[in-house]
Amino acid sequence: MIDSLALALTVAALVAAAWALLLVALNKPLALDTKLTLGIAGLTLLLEAGLLVQAVIGIVRLVGTDRELSGATFVGYLLAPVVVLPLAGLWAVAERSRWGASVLAVGLLSVPVMIVRLQQIWAGHA
Repeated sequence: MIDSLALALTVAALVAAAWALLLVALNKPLALDTKLTLGIAGLTLLLEAGLLVQAVIGIVRLVGTDRELSGATFVGYLLAPVVVLPLAGLWAVAERSRWGASVLAVGLLSVPVMIVRLQQIWAGHA
């Protein structure tokens, strides 16, 4: 895997999660009508694009490798954040209370966990 991409995605996810927790602390719903909420939406979309790039690169590298690793597990950890993040985002926007931002924060915090596990699998520590 590309370590710099994984690091950038991890940092972006943690920054966005902190931003979402700030919205929770300020008692702001994720209504996408202020600069504060539009900013986190943009950062989340950028993170999703990076996760898609990581998934494509990971699958291409998996096909071209001769390493002994579980392909299904590896692909699962590649695709899970790509699926979880949009679902958390949709749920967060649909929830009209401050807890919508909490849902997004949980989805964002799951991304670094899955990236770390993905790197462990790639390194052969599965």
